[in-house]
Amino acid sequence: MTRWRSAVALGALLLLLLATAAGTLRAQSAAPPADVLARGAYLARIGGCASCHTRQKDAIPFAGGRSVPSPIGDIVSTNITPDPAHGIGRYDFDDFRRVMREGTAPGTRHLYPAMPYTAYAGMTDADLRALFAYLRHGVAPSDNVPPPTDLPFPFDQRWGLRLWKIAFLPRGVQTPDPAHDAEWMRGAYLVRSVGHCSACHTPRGVALQERGTDASDPLFLSGMVNDRWFASNLRGDPGPGLGRVGESTIGRLLKTGQADGLVTLGPMKEEVEQALQYLTDDDARAIARYLKSLPAASGNGGRASSSPTVQGPARGDHTGDVESHGAAVYRSFCARCHGGDGRGVPETFPRLAGNPSVLAEDASSLIRLVLEGGRSPATPHGPAPQSMPAYAGTLSSLQVAQVLTHLRQAWGNDARPVTTADVAKLRQSLHK
Repeated sequence: MTRWRSAVALGALLLLLLATAAGTLRAQSAAPPADVLARGAYLARIGGCASCHTRQKDAIPFAGGRSVPSPIGDIVSTNITPDPAHGIGRYDFDDFRRVMREGTAPGTRHLYPAMPYTAYAGMTDADLRALFAYLRHGVAPSDNVPPPTDLPFPFDQRWGLRLWKIAFLPRGVQTPDPAHDAEWMRGAYLVRSVGHCSACHTPRGVALQERGTDASDPLFLSGMVNDRWFASNLRGDPGPGLGRVGESTIGRLLKTGQADGLVTLGPMKEEVEQALQYLTDDDARAIARYLKSLPAASGNGGRASSSPTVQGPARGDHTGDVESHGAAVYRSFCARCHGGDGRGVPETFPRLAGNPSVLAEDASSLIRLVLEGGRSPATPHGPAPQSMPAYAGTLSSLQVAQVLTHLRQAWGNDARPVTTADVAKLRQSLHK
């Protein structure tokens, strides 16, 4: 009789456990409310999740396989579709939250910070839940198996990332600051967490950690070279930064990639097309306001006069009474689009006079643009995209250095010269 009662009790306990598990599975599989899914889809878009987790070759959304360049080698993005075998289909919310805030996948697998969990650590639980709901219920599953990340020793030793995170991983969600209103706080939250702007725009230290996490550090968002592109200075510097760029211009740049003669280029063009164009007007305005509040980064970058165009021959136009070589190259290859005065053509070709990208301390982006050419962003609400031809086969490294030095020192611009060695080094690395 005792054994029979024990068996009944055990059976009842098993049934209770199975019922609880079934209820949990039903709760996890139930479609979340439409507003939560919409919120998650918005966060995934403006956060650029698909940009990194979609390989261009087969374009399966969120299925991974894209190589993300880093100083230690390429990091291959993972499958984040709801596939149970190869994606995140078996994740619960705690698994997802740990990935996003701590960079640790189930099984204590430490992730490389190419996945910007140092920024996502500041996301709210509500936003993380919405994003998780979208990835689980709003994305089609894929059984794509991305190749593993293959880094040289010692960077292939993931256990070392645990120590890295102890030293450099920020903790805690952004809290309200009584010194600022809700719009500023919203902009700060989007820049520092969801948008992870500092992942590209903040210089890194010897351990590849970001050398600043907020406006209190002058290196925060002061610009950095990534994959041979210079991610621009987003602080208040009047020349290479946003000091002379208005809030409305910044907002339009975020959503269209073009505004007031300024155009995004390189990876930022892709970021606008795939992510930032989907910002709401309110969020774009909040980001612009936050960025405009950042003080200048002391000693970072070139300068420009208060008026971007000067009268008479500009300093870079002549050497004595003889036209400089750089000015001659510019007149032959550039002036037709950008104008003899460097003002460009509104809504068509960018201006060079007073352009922060032209005045940047690091000229990598300018050199790469001249060598490889490029295209302005294509968005529904922005100007029609325009292309710039590649000049790697037309101009020598000396000529590229001369013309870039000219436009960085003409029309009131005052940035350091570009050397032939600068161009030759970048040309060689690009064409290996």
